[in-house]
Formats: sequence, structure tokens, C-alpha cells
Amino acid sequence: MAAPKKGRRQSAPGKPGRSLVFILIALVALTAGMFLSGNTTPRLGIDLAGGTSITLQAKNEPGQKNAINPTNMNTAVSIINNRVNGLGVSEAEVQTQGEDNIIVNIPKGTNEKQAREQVGTTAQLYFRPVLTVAAGEPTPDPSASSGKDKDKGKDTPKATDKGDDKASSTPTATGSPSPQGRAVSDGLKADPTPTPKASDKGGDKGAPTPTPSADPATAALQKKFTALDCTDKAQRGKVGDGVKASEQTIACGKNNAGQWEKYVLGPAELNGKDVDDAKATINQQSGAWVVNMEFTGGGSKKFSKTTSKLSQQQPPMNQFAIVLDGEVASAPSVNTTLNSNAEISGSFTQESAQDLANILSYGALPLTFHEQSVTTVSPALGGEQLHAGLIAGAIGLALVIIYLVVYYRGLSLIAIASLLVSAALTYTLMTLLGPAISFTLNLPAVCGAIVAIGITADSFIVFFERVRDEVREGRTLRPAVERAWPRARRTILVSDFVSFLAAAVLFIVTVGKVQGFAFTLGLTTLLDVVVVFFFTKPLMTLMARKPFFANGHKWSGLDPKRLGAKPPLRRTRRATGSSAGPVDPKEA
Repeated sequence: MAAPKKGRRQSAPGKPGRSLVFILIALVALTAGMFLSGNTTPRLGIDLAGGTSITLQAKNEPGQKNAINPTNMNTAVSIINNRVNGLGVSEAEVQTQGEDNIIVNIPKGTNEKQAREQVGTTAQLYFRPVLTVAAGEPTPDPSASSGKDKDKGKDTPKATDKGDDKASSTPTATGSPSPQGRAVSDGLKADPTPTPKASDKGGDKGAPTPTPSADPATAALQKKFTALDCTDKAQRGKVGDGVKASEQTIACGKNNAGQWEKYVLGPAELNGKDVDDAKATINQQSGAWVVNMEFTGGGSKKFSKTTSKLSQQQPPMNQFAIVLDGEVASAPSVNTTLNSNAEISGSFTQESAQDLANILSYGALPLTFHEQSVTTVSPALGGEQLHAGLIAGAIGLALVIIYLVVYYRGLSLIAIASLLVSAALTYTLMTLLGPAISFTLNLPAVCGAIVAIGITADSFIVFFERVRDEVREGRTLRPAVERAWPRARRTILVSDFVSFLAAAVLFIVTVGKVQGFAFTLGLTTLLDVVVVFFFTKPLMTLMARKPFFANGHKWSGLDPKRLGAKPPLRRTRRATGSSAGPVDPKEA
């Protein structure tokens, strides 16, 4: 007996119920996680939720040429991005535009106000000794008694044995979160004229302006200091313009009471590049918020040398000012020589400590930037764009469903169920990825989700057509499904791999909102594979057992007559006699 001819290997039916239970458990778990996290809607980008868009224009530092180059611009983008993200505004977008512009998009609903202040603070970070400090209003008479300019805020905290603004033997600098420092070191080109003494009650803040000097530059600086009104925003914005790090300057800052003060500062001894890291922490002994600084190798040497000089001075000249964008962010006092680490303590709140740590960590920009424009996108406009995107998605989904119903009839129920499962998985994952990896749903991401509808529908069509091909060959539905699956599976995997590869490349080589499109496209492509393998195929296997589909009902989409199926070919065994032709009766 001849062995039966081997045909195409048929895929085993497996246990479709298990796959369906698996996808159901995954969907329930993701939905539960979404509700437990308290986030039931995806995070929206600035173009949908509204927010602020800031355009920064780079400027060369005085004496520098060709500093505006791709390397410095990319470095600035990285620093600004870290600075904003340090405030928890991880949804912000920072990217270059053209040769000398940086665009910063801050979505509404985040720490928008605080982030804008940090983004706008774009100059380099310097550590300068304090020569003189006075109340922020213009000084009417240089020879006036210091009592008339008594500090209107809180006194600069003294170093105490309890650790309040204390420079301990374990290198810790002291200071307050407000810019009320007073420090200078010998040999920092300080004005040789006498500096008034400070009283223990903070009278140093009302210190008289240094007496006129024969040095024209110093005299001009004293004149500016006398006339400076730090309560005037326009004047504050011009303070320090065009001043080099090696020159004396004037600056403004606020004290603990929120009142403006003005300073005469010596040349910079360190800059932000000398700071390796800074963190806001809670002092275990006092329970107060402090800022811990770590310096680089070169910065440690500079800091040790500077604090050694400052510790020998009397207030206010034993303090150094941390100056950013011409404004004193803090001015801790120094009572001993410090090395590679320092602790700044004072009347910090958590927010002010984090602000200062953020400035110290990310303040050293390679360029100076000025706000060119600030644009606010209203939530109403974002809502209109989101509404338009949802309408476009709904129209696309409706067209796909109409096509499936008209062409595939009963099979369209399987396709629609698969689309709903895919949509539910996409929505829950987008919602959970918001707080997890700071994913934001912007308009390009919505477009990516709309494109994914076609990709998902294409997978169903490939599978259905393979099943129909098997039915046309005369096979019954159950074996047709199992024989069609291996061929459809290969086609689906190849197609989805190409889509995912395109999304990955687009995500890597682009920036900003286009990455939202690429990420969404890649995510939905992966979900398409999961849904087809764990939902569509098992559901099709179960439906093939139902008489409505198995018997080829005319509305099932698998009617053999409508598909033009031919009866199966039947093989007949040939006669094995001596002659293949008819037998002649005469020869019998």
C-alpha cells in the first residue's frame, strides 16, 4: 500500500481559551493600575493642554567670538533640560531652532511658574566675594549714617554651635537661602577704600557706600551702586551687562523677608563649571533643609583657597555671593577653610533649597541667552486641537469598520472586537506611561494613533484573506484556519517589523513633537502583534467551531459559493491490468 502524500504542515489548534484569558487578565491589570495610580487620562502636551513656549536667543559673552556653535548649543539644551526637569517638569521640551535659538515648551498644569523662572535664568554661574551690601533703594547720601539704611529684612544668620549657617570642621559653608551674604578675600581686586564695619544685628546691610576712589573705574562703579534701585525690574535687568568675570560688579538679590538688597561684588573666583553636584537634603541634626555642594578637582582647590581668605575677613566681607544672571541667589558666610564639599544652611524651605541646588547643578551654561519671545497657548485652543484630532480618529475608525462590515460581514465582528481590545490597551498604557516615563500625548502622537488603526486593520485583513484562500481550495473552516495561520503570521510579523523599525529610526533621529508620533506608532505596532497573536487568532479558532461560521452562512463572510470555492478533487485509483486500453472480444 502506497504511503500517503505529505501535504503542507497544519498548525495545531492549541488552547485558544488560555490566550483569551491571558489578554483579559492583562487588560484588567492595566485598567486597575490606571485607577489605582489616580491617573485616568493621558498627560497632554502643550499643543493640547496649553502652556508656555519660550524662545531663547544665544549671545556671545564679552570678548568671545564664534562661541555660538552646535556643540555649545547642544550643551545648553542639555543643561536647560536638566534644570527644568530638576523641578519635576519632565514634560517640558527643550530643543534648538536655527543656529542661535532654543525653544522651551512648558505644558500647563506642571510647575510652570517655577520652571519659567529657571529657564529665564540663563547666564553663567559665578561665585563672587561680597564687598558691600545695602538696602535695595537708591542711596541718597554716600556719607549718610548706616543707621538710615538698616536692614529691612532678617539679619544674616551667624555661625552657631547648633549648625545654623555654620561652617563646621567637616567642610560646610554657611549661608541662607536669600542673597544676604557678605564676603571678600584679599587680593580679589577689592576697592582699597575702607569698608564699614557691620553690627551684630545686621546693620551691615545698611552699610554706607564706599568713599569715592581715585580709580575712575571704581568711582564709576560706586556711582552706579549709589544710584541702583533694585526694586525697579528694568534696572535689575541691566545689572551686570557686559561685565567680565575678572571685573568687579554690582548685583541685586532678595533677603529672607523678600526685600531687595544691592551688592558690590569682587571678581569671580569660581564658576558653575567648578561645581560637580548639588542636592537639597534635610540635615539630620537640625531637621532643616540644606544644600550640599560637591566641587570638581580643580574647583575644590579654588574653593579651598577662596574660603581660606574669606574666613579671615569680618562681616560682610567673609561671605561669597552665588550670582546667576546678575542676581544673587544666595550668599553664605565662611568662618573656616573648606575643601571639596560644602553645606549651605539657613531658613530654607523645600522649594527654595531645591531651587538653589538646581541652579548650582545646572547653572553653568556655555552661552548667555535672552528671552526673545514668550508665547502662551491657552487650554481652549489646545482643547480645540484635541477635539479635531479625536474627530479625525473617529472618522478613520468608522471608515475602517464600514469597510470590514461590507466586505467581511460576520468576520467583521472579530475585527471590531480586536480593534476595541487594541484601543483599550493603547489608552491604558498611554495613561500609565505618563507618570512612569513622562510620556505626553501631543497632536503628532494622536496622528500616530490614527495611523495605527490602519496597521491593525491590515493584520486582520491578511489573516482573513489567508483563511478565505483555504476555503476556496475546498477545505472546511476549522482546518482552513489552522493552515492559514502560519502564512498569515509570517506576513504580519514582517509588516509590523518594518513599521516598528521605521518608528524606531524616526524616534532616534528626530526631536520634540515628532518623537511623539514615532513613539505612539512604535507602541501601537507592538500592541498589534500582541492583539493578533493572543486575541484575534484564538477568537477566530473558537468562532470556527460555531455553526454560523463553520457551515458557511451567507452572512458569515465565509460562504463557499460566494467565495467561488470548488469541490475538493477526488483521486481515483487506476487499474493495474496488463493493458490500459479496451479488451477486444475477439481476443478474449
